[in-house]
Amino acid sequence: MATSSPRGRILAYAGSTRNIAGCVLALAGVVLVFLGVAGTYWPVVVAGLYGVGALLAPADRMRLTISHAEVESGRLRADLDTLLGKVGGNRFPADVVTRVGALADVVRDILRRADTLTASPDHLHVVSQTIRDYLPSSLEAYANLPRSYALTRRGEREHSAHEELLAQLDLLEVQMRKVAESVHRGDEQALRDQGRFLQDRFGGSGLDL
Repeated sequence: MATSSPRGRILAYAGSTRNIAGCVLALAGVVLVFLGVAGTYWPVVVAGLYGVGALLAPADRMRLTISHAEVESGRLRADLDTLLGKVGGNRFPADVVTRVGALADVVRDILRRADTLTASPDHLHVVSQTIRDYLPSSLEAYANLPRSYALTRRGEREHSAHEELLAQLDLLEVQMRKVAESVHRGDEQALRDQGRFLQDRFGGSGLDL
């Protein structure tokens, strides 16, 4: 909602430091009324206390600087879009494209929370590794296989490369959803646990098929 509209300006002021401080002092004036201190001029007393609080309270600080997380999240969104562009076409089966798209939606939701990413570099690192390492490594390994080989099982109990890729994409999506939940809850310990899991599972040489 644009704050330049009358309603937007009203809502912005309602949550401002000046309004909160004025309301606190006005409430104190109401208490004085019940105590019989304000007398018949209590409306003036309450309004005056509100004005004093609003005038003396410090103005809300404006933040125009762009944090590192905001800059990096923008770059990560661009990298993710580039990767998705390479997944389209006939390079990958339709079910792989669908799974990658679902994973990308979860990652984009995380990247929208730049404020949380600013407070925790761990959030940013896990998402960055997923976009720039884990996911592209898995897709690249699959894309470099002959299509007939990728779709063929190499034993009754051994998955084909196609099945293995789908399983890895599912695993990444599950873990990214847990990261998203941690981001929304601000659960730092849960986020670290997910980061360690992904690093142990996919670290080093990336995703192995």
